[in-house]
Amino acid sequence: MTSSEITLEAVSSINQIPARDWDACANPIPDPGSLDGLDTLASSGACATSRHRYNPFVSYAFFSALEASNSACARTGWGPRHLLAKLDGNIAGIVPCYLKSHSQGEYVFDRGWADAYERAGGHYYPKLQASVPFTPATGPRLLIRDGADRERIGTALAGGLVGLCDATSASSVHVTFAREAEWKFLAEYGFLQRTDQQFHWHNQGYRGFEDFLATLNSRHRKAIKRERRDALANGIAIHALTGADITEDAWDAFFAFYMETGSRKWGRPYLTRTFFSLIGENMPEDVLLIMAKRNGRWIAGAINFIGGDTLFGRNWGAIEHHPFLHFEVCYYQAIDFAIKRGLKTVEAGAQGEHKIARGYLPQTTFSAHYIADAGLRRAIDEYLRRERAYVAEAGRELAEAGPFRKAADEPST
Repeated sequence: MTSSEITLEAVSSINQIPARDWDACANPIPDPGSLDGLDTLASSGACATSRHRYNPFVSYAFFSALEASNSACARTGWGPRHLLAKLDGNIAGIVPCYLKSHSQGEYVFDRGWADAYERAGGHYYPKLQASVPFTPATGPRLLIRDGADRERIGTALAGGLVGLCDATSASSVHVTFAREAEWKFLAEYGFLQRTDQQFHWHNQGYRGFEDFLATLNSRHRKAIKRERRDALANGIAIHALTGADITEDAWDAFFAFYMETGSRKWGRPYLTRTFFSLIGENMPEDVLLIMAKRNGRWIAGAINFIGGDTLFGRNWGAIEHHPFLHFEVCYYQAIDFAIKRGLKTVEAGAQGEHKIARGYLPQTTFSAHYIADAGLRRAIDEYLRRERAYVAEAGRELAEAGPFRKAADEPST
């Protein structure tokens, strides 16, 4: 029997895709009897519950908020070109994709590639970016409906990205913060492999923060206790807000923190105030705001997103600066929350070797890059070979410098 034909289509707005179809591909509810966990595109160790696999950043609500708030739109250099794979007219797979006129808000840096190509007379922009805008968090990038032939739909999507690159006169396609299985899969279709690292905290079944501290060597254990104590020394109280507890007043305060930090770091913050109201309205249970209050007003805060087994730390900001408050709000409170919720991992965002001393260890991240020009492709391929070796070695060295007690260390006290 002849299999049905797969058709490909690119759309210029998430509003052109029904929310139920998007979420069925992005966060599918698996059949308990399915063997998808053995598939080349399935995440390793996939659980048979949808909540375990849930990633808030690829949900319809998150992407819709980005676009409806004009945070990710053509005017800001993020023109939606979401790629759809349809089987018998029904959406079976999606790649969230944007046609970009710059390299900002990606956290996988290719500006050097652009400069070199343009010096050689080429045009690096536009390029295609398959990612979650402004979000350096690992998650699925080839979104495939449960029960579909993942290999076949994945192949169609990989080929579709190359075809979309040609159709839009883009120089390249960049699939960033992908899962490792997708990274390997895309390499079979001509995508170059790139690695980097972040710092993640892993829950070893701790019953409380003191259990975690007991696994650290004496020096780091004492330092963390001192930092937590000193962070609250000036009459500061910490509030963990989620769901209906996050009011517009709290969003107003957090946006002021975000703008203050973003203006110093990037010149122009990426997310609009409307974005935060939309996620507060449409995905409130997926959001955790850790807010610090002193003398009756909010003075600092960090936004986190709650996944099936992971807490994703994102943006931080403050209008008052106190010793160690950043560590308390961003790292220690996140660990506390993850332990209480039984979450396995805290991803603390991009960069930051200072996280190691606080129990966050190096974790490899993956991106895949299709480069249309053969000469540029050869140069980048050679560069990436050296970069991957460097990232692997740096990760090993940093892991060895972690704060955890070694077998010969003193017992915890």
